[in-house]
Amino acid sequence: MKLTFNVQGKTQPDPFIFRDDDGKFYIYNTGVDGIHAYSSDSLTGEWKYEGIILQMPRGDEYWAPSVIKLDGKYYIYFSYHIPGMFEHMHVGCSDKPLGPFENITRLYKRFTIDSHVVKTDAGLFLWYAENNEKCNRIGTRVFVDKLLDPFTPANICKEVIVPTYDEEITGIRDDGPWHTVEGPFWFTEGEWQYVMYSGGAFTDDTYHVGYACAKTNEQDLTKVDYIKITDNGKFKPVMFRNNDEEGVGHHSVIKVDGEYYAIYHARDGKKNDGSGEYTEARTARICKLHVADGVITAEYL
Repeated sequence: MKLTFNVQGKTQPDPFIFRDDDGKFYIYNTGVDGIHAYSSDSLTGEWKYEGIILQMPRGDEYWAPSVIKLDGKYYIYFSYHIPGMFEHMHVGCSDKPLGPFENITRLYKRFTIDSHVVKTDAGLFLWYAENNEKCNRIGTRVFVDKLLDPFTPANICKEVIVPTYDEEITGIRDDGPWHTVEGPFWFTEGEWQYVMYSGGAFTDDTYHVGYACAKTNEQDLTKVDYIKITDNGKFKPVMFRNNDEEGVGHHSVIKVDGEYYAIYHARDGKKNDGSGEYTEARTARICKLHVADGVITAEYL
């Protein structure tokens, strides 16, 4: 089901949902010119456009922001592009969920995207994606690192979810097919930990969401071995194209009144305008997730 926004002509790629202590909801999303944000008093009500809440000098292509609240402060994690450089992960801090965000700090001096920071009894952990070219299925993969504080990675990065399907191929290089596994989102329910992710190219109708999981009470997430859920090694997405939409992927998860929901992006109909060029058409949608005993299924609303 599409979410309802009070502004025309805007898209919401890579939507990250955050609920503040007062119950208000916020969505932050990817933008060429900055990080865009929306707010709402209801998960499925009308969403108010709050504008661009963060820009950087010389920056463009602001990818996949995420927000966490720690000790009364709001921390936004995001990647952006500077001409001549790859996207690097950064973090900024604010007293308010919509900024202004200050103290912008770069976390890694290498290609790093798609953050999700979580807190457990063992501390802070950063889920993200980066490249691995020294493996059988080269490409982008999901990693986890510990944070010594919100601005300082421990650099004990562990590779967690790797490509296993041809449906995760996003291009062909001289050294073979390039794969993309990205957009991690971690949460725990009962005795299980889950890491959901997106696979494939967002421009294709094979873009999808899958997950890995582990039954454990280990709080140091760099020590957990998560098992990627497949159909005996074959393609088994949780969220995929359906009768109404394609390019289903890059989501975040929220639990409201005991029910899990995925906020994700997808497109209606075709992905281009007939010229062969991709036309941005990703808008935020919502579906229900059923989570129990190591199994996640999606129910489209």
